Parts: sequence; structure tokens; C-alpha cells
Amino acid sequence: MAETSGTTGAGPGPGEAPGAPATPSGAKAPGPDTPSRRSSWRYIGPGIVVAATGVGAGDLVATLIAGSKFGYTLMWAAVIGCLVKISLAEAVGRWHLATGRTLFDGWRTLGNWTTGYFAVYVVIWGFVYGATAMSSSALPIVALFPDGPGLKTWAIVTGLAGLVFVWFNQYAVFEKVMTVLVGVMFVVVVYVAIRVAPDIGASFAGLLPVLPDGSLVYTLGLIGGVGGTITMAAYGYWVNAKGWSDTSWMKVMRLDNRVAYATTGIFVVAMLVVGAELLHSSQIALATGDRGLIDLGQVLEDRFGQGTAKLFLVGFFATSFSSLIGVWHGVSLMFADFVDRIRSARRAGPDGPAAAAPRAGVERISRQERSVPFRVYLLWLTFPPMTLLWLDEPFGLVIGYGVLGAFFMPFLALTLLWLLNSSRTPAQWRNGWLSNGMLGLAGLLFLVLCVKQVIDLPW
Repeated sequence: MAETSGTTGAGPGPGEAPGAPATPSGAKAPGPDTPSRRSSWRYIGPGIVVAATGVGAGDLVATLIAGSKFGYTLMWAAVIGCLVKISLAEAVGRWHLATGRTLFDGWRTLGNWTTGYFAVYVVIWGFVYGATAMSSSALPIVALFPDGPGLKTWAIVTGLAGLVFVWFNQYAVFEKVMTVLVGVMFVVVVYVAIRVAPDIGASFAGLLPVLPDGSLVYTLGLIGGVGGTITMAAYGYWVNAKGWSDTSWMKVMRLDNRVAYATTGIFVVAMLVVGAELLHSSQIALATGDRGLIDLGQVLEDRFGQGTAKLFLVGFFATSFSSLIGVWHGVSLMFADFVDRIRSARRAGPDGPAAAAPRAGVERISRQERSVPFRVYLLWLTFPPMTLLWLDEPFGLVIGYGVLGAFFMPFLALTLLWLLNSSRTPAQWRNGWLSNGMLGLAGLLFLVLCVKQVIDLPW
């Protein structure tokens, strides 16, 4: 998806002369003659990590509700959403491999406003998300062990487990654990979809674009919501952590990305099937948010027995906990890179040339995984959010989290369009018409969702 072609780029960025190299001084720019590595299934990993991290329990509930309200009618929106995510992740990975720079390096060239936005966003978002992720991971454990500790205790346990795991393990182990969790998610969700006996004819009919009355919000949510978070921006960091650091890995990255979001697409379709067959026909309503999956577990127990219900709760836990450790690792890497660039700018001084960033690669990521900023942000994601487990989220935090979070995906799509059409990217790896079309569509879609989400906040 989103292959490049030609040079559709714009002019140089701030402080860059026309024709300036897109890589830091001292780094060898990947040229057009760099031999491509043969794409192979054995390399797949970072895409699975980013897809699993982006699919949270709340996303699955939203998909279930869409299926329960409209049956199979919105199947086409799930497919388009998958294609949009493939395009976005491909653009992130292409930037890292083509330029040898991280995404935050790229954002810095667009102006100080990007640094200001990211600094505020990553602090507020991390504080609120930490509590949400811990609660989401605890819910299925409480349902599986109703006579054990309560929700708050299990939430703290899952948060601490994520902290310890990410603190003491680097990317290679992290990827293996994420792959296991994805395997559990995949088997459970597909198994449940098969148990409810999908209507194959209606499924194919749902691939025809149709908008039933009252379905616009659900359609936009299906296209833009599942698997679309800040962790999409972390994909390039995980690509580098895997050891992919130049354009010879481009084909491998694209295969990895497509397989990952095809897997996500199967999750979404499977949950739509469950919503359509199990809930739509029976007119069963679910609670919104993560607790909707507890409701679904009860429905599955009534229909198929306790074994299927418990298996589903295990899948629910795998979904939630994979998102938790994915954010604990990926966003902490982004924060460490953010601090690195701020420090470099300060060392250079207001009148000095910006310090050249070392080429993005496994050594740089490995160093950042052991850095103080990485671990400080890990602690920020874990301990301060625990206070929210005893309190309703303060009004100001809800508003700030909602506004900043709603703006992130359009920010990502539109800045990628800017970066990949400029001289910051080597000519042969700039956007072609397909990439521009898909990123433009993504940017427009996420802007609409951003406005809708901000309007719906409890002002």
C-alpha cells in the first residue's frame, strides 16, 4: 500500500538550503542503488506490535456497538479503515528508513509549535491514559476471579507488571511477548466470531458502501478509530529497534505493515460479526467503554456456556494488556527522543547550528531504552495515574485530554504529508499520488473526527 513514485515534493524546510541532504551530517544517505532486502515473513514484528498496541478494549466495544446497531452494513468502513492505517504506518516507517531520522526529528524541522504541542500532549495524555489502561487490563481479571481483589488492586498490579516488564526488557523480548498476546487476541476473537455463525452473504453485501440513517458517526469511528493512536507514530521507532535502519529494509517494512493491519482488519470484521449476529438480532445493548466487553462475556456465557465466556475474557485481557505495555514502551521511546532533541538544541544555543542527530538505528534505540528520560516517563505512566483510580477524572483533565488526543491523528497525517513532500525526504522516497491521496483522506477524516470529539466533550 502507498507506494512512492516520482518527486511530488515541495521546497526546503526552515534553515535548509535547496538541495540540502535529508540526513544528518556525517551519516551516509541511503541512495537509490541501496540493494533491497528480500521481504520475508520471518522479519515480521514491529507492525504486529503497533497494531496490537493501537487496538484497545474500547475500540472493540465501539465496533461491537456498530455491529449491533447496523448489522453487516458497515463492513466496508472497516476495510477502508484498515487501508488508511496501512498508509499512515507506511509513511511513518518510510520516513525513518529513507532519512535516517526519527519522526520527532522531522517534526522539529517544521517549527517550534510541534515541540510545544507534543510536550503538553505527552504529559496530559500519559497521565490520563495510564489510569485508563490499568483499569481496562484489570476488568477482565476481576471478571475471571470475582472472589479475588477488587478492580483498583488489579489495576495497580497490571500497571506495576507493565512497568517492571518494560524497565528490564528491551525490544527483542518485548516484541516476542506482544506477538504471543496478539496470537491470543486473534484466536479468541476469530473463534467467537465463528461460534456465532456469521452470515457470509450478508458479510459480502456489507462491502458495498452504504450509509444507513444515523450511521455517520459510527462509520467515521470504524474508519478512524480502531488502531489509530499515538502508537502509530511509535512504529518508526520500533522499526529501528528491530534493526531496520536504511532503505534496504523498505520492502520488508511494507510487508510487515500490511500483514499487521490486515490482522487488525480481521479483528474488526470479527467483532462486527459478533455484534451483528449476537447482539443485533437479539436487540441486546452493551455498556459503552471497556465495561461493554464484560456485558458481552455475560451474553456469551448465556449462549455458549462458561468456557467460551472465560476464553473471551482471556482475549479481552490480552487486548488490554498488549495496549498497556505497548504504550509503556513505545511512547516512552518517543519521550526519550523528544528529550534528546531538546537537549541537543540547548547545547547548540540560540545562535548555533542545530546539532546533527545520530542516524536512527538499533544502537540509538537501545541507548534510549536504558536512558533516564525513558524510565522517567515509564514512572509517569504508572504512578501518578493511580491517583485517578480513586477519583473521578477532574473536569480540566477530561477536557485537555480530549482536545489534545483528538488533534493527534490529524496532526500525524498532515505533518507526514508535509515531511514526505519536501526536500527533507530524499527525492526517490517522497510521496507519490497514492500516498498523497491516502494521507490526504486520512487527514480530512481525522479532522472531522477531531471536531466531532471536541464538540462531544462535557464542556
